[in-house]
Amino acid sequence: MSKAFESIRQGLQEAIAHAHGDNGAAQVYRPRVIDVKALRTRVAMTQEQFAARFGFSVATLRHWERGDRSPQGPALVLLNVIEKNPGAVLEALR
Repeated sequence: MSKAFESIRQGLQEAIAHAHGDNGAAQVYRPRVIDVKALRTRVAMTQEQFAARFGFSVATLRHWERGDRSPQGPALVLLNVIEKNPGAVLEALR
């Protein structure tokens, strides 16, 4: 078999193993779902303040709070960090 085929086969096997949760020593982080409105209220910020401080658009924040959309990817990770330690995030963003 060709090197290209072997490379593709290995990649597919790794993808299947990863999908089944068998990814060796690597641990997949799955951020918790965040109640964005409750978080914003807890840190005592308006929608405008929260959006500006943490780099979200106000429109996106409103969609999250209404439940029209859910934060995904890096935004969800950032919200998890804000929930755990908002002061650290604020300090890092100064």
